[in-house]
Amino acid sequence: MRRNDVSDLRKRSYDDKKYSLKEALSLIKTGDHIFIGSACGEPQYLVKGLVEKADHLADNEILHVHTLGVAPYTEPRYSDRFRMNAFFVGINTRQAVAEGRADYTPVFLSQLPKLISSGMITIDVALIQVTPPDEHGFCSLGVSVEITKTAAENAKLVIAQVNRQMPRVLGDSFIHINNIDVVVEHDEPILECPRPEKDILSERIAKYVSELIDDGSTLQIGIGSIPDSILDSLVDKKDLGIHTELLTEGVVDLVEEGVVTCAKKTINRGKIIASFAMGTRRLYDFIDNNPMVEFYESDYVNNPIVISQHKKMVAINQALEVDLTGQVCADSLGYKFYSGLGGQADFIRGAMLSEGGKAITVIPSTAKEGKISRIRSLLSPGAGVVLTRGDVDYVVTEYGIAHLRGKTIRERALSLINIAHPKFRNDLLNWAKEHHYVPQEVLPFPETEYPEELKKYVTLKDGSKVLIRPIRPSDATMKQHLFYALSKESVEKRYLGSLRAFPLKRIWPYVIIDYNNEMVLVGTVLNGEKEDMIAIGSYSRIPNTNFAEVALVVRDDWQNRGLGTILFNYLCEIAKKRGLNGFIAWVMIDNKRMMHIFRKSGHQIRYRIEGNLYYVEIRFK
Repeated sequence: MRRNDVSDLRKRSYDDKKYSLKEALSLIKTGDHIFIGSACGEPQYLVKGLVEKADHLADNEILHVHTLGVAPYTEPRYSDRFRMNAFFVGINTRQAVAEGRADYTPVFLSQLPKLISSGMITIDVALIQVTPPDEHGFCSLGVSVEITKTAAENAKLVIAQVNRQMPRVLGDSFIHINNIDVVVEHDEPILECPRPEKDILSERIAKYVSELIDDGSTLQIGIGSIPDSILDSLVDKKDLGIHTELLTEGVVDLVEEGVVTCAKKTINRGKIIASFAMGTRRLYDFIDNNPMVEFYESDYVNNPIVISQHKKMVAINQALEVDLTGQVCADSLGYKFYSGLGGQADFIRGAMLSEGGKAITVIPSTAKEGKISRIRSLLSPGAGVVLTRGDVDYVVTEYGIAHLRGKTIRERALSLINIAHPKFRNDLLNWAKEHHYVPQEVLPFPETEYPEELKKYVTLKDGSKVLIRPIRPSDATMKQHLFYALSKESVEKRYLGSLRAFPLKRIWPYVIIDYNNEMVLVGTVLNGEKEDMIAIGSYSRIPNTNFAEVALVVRDDWQNRGLGTILFNYLCEIAKKRGLNGFIAWVMIDNKRMMHIFRKSGHQIRYRIEGNLYYVEIRFK
């Protein structure tokens, strides 16, 4: 039976709509544009039949967002019958796109439903997978709603694989049987995407990301070993919410742990919002008829305006490479298309518009087993810019966090070099100097790793919390700001005399250190989203001795709260572990606060007067 002979298909009863696979596929015409349901919602039985039984077809375009299962239509032998057009290039279709046998349409997922409904993207036939109809005649699209619902609503012919193993997911995820033309009943397991094995690199990145996520945040997160490790790292958080295009199994763990409650969400309170799911049967059983979970189309879930309405919206997305100015490539390896735009820019922009929101790009520091750096001086030739310099916020590798929003090119370059793999840092630095991204005076980066383990939060006498951490090369501007925030008296006591200016060219030796013979600890607090430096404590080993010269300074408005004592005692603890026997210091005679800190430390103190200074020797116990 040809499709143009059955103009009243949708008026028929459910039983009358039941066709065999071959009968259903015979209704598709040569030249039709055929949409296939996405990811784990792919109707595999229909897709296999498309190439095995519909041999009457030719010049048919296949459209889909992401295919996880079978994609036989991409094989060269079917090139006269089918040509694929992917909105997201998956592993099963990558080779066909690379060889020019298939097309890739770069498009934001938030805009794709509108492109379909406006007719800019033509869909003649929709092959979808649904649950059996309920007592009201509604079938759920289950694990795949994103653009599948729009495609079905705009297709001239809808062929649905009715599968009793498809979970019934709530939200705007239903299609009435009256809007389905043909039913092919076939039960089979829903495609699964098991969680990848954990690895140390992903866990290190996850640790840094978890530091950026506050209680009550709403999360968007993808799939893979890094996103899974991030979800695993959030077990100590409270009242997290979920608004994400892709729902994965790690969220189920957090719901069961009481971490994800969605109780603090600004909109859709109490609800996990997504547009499709990829996981195992455990995830599908969790979302089945669960009032806590609602799926919507991509023009809602991925809409930056909707995303921005969530307070503390945190978007977490992966990249393939990042250049020193902050441009992010996430869809291609040079000239070869690797994935797609997806929803990354949608969520990044929505999160940056959110009150208290954060947009986080995660990326391993190297590729090809450590042979190349993913932090690059320039993006690879042909690499696409998915996130512009203006979109980037946080970038996280296994070596730390670079906060780039609102930062200069100099600050960005130094921050990104600091989180690159150590063996590539100075090559990147030399390139940045050559192209005047950073000053020539910047010293080479140390070969040692940043001592992340020394970071800690402390509580002062008045209850204020301060982060104590080793200094980074990217802290140069903050150190300069601290100097100019000090009173004349504090400058004289710290630098033993009048010092009117502290230009950047003098600062580099203080911020680029080896963290062994030299140590600089800073105390920082958040001023809104901006980190302010309020104190510095440092030591530098005296050559050929086991002693180091020590110095401290605390911003005037943070003095008399115990911060100087905390910094000094921590420096003593670190120096002792690194084999030093003690400190020496030059202190102005009228600097009673500093002498008080030394005396109450409990270490052996000796001093003598030289002019208007104390020469102080502190021996560790």
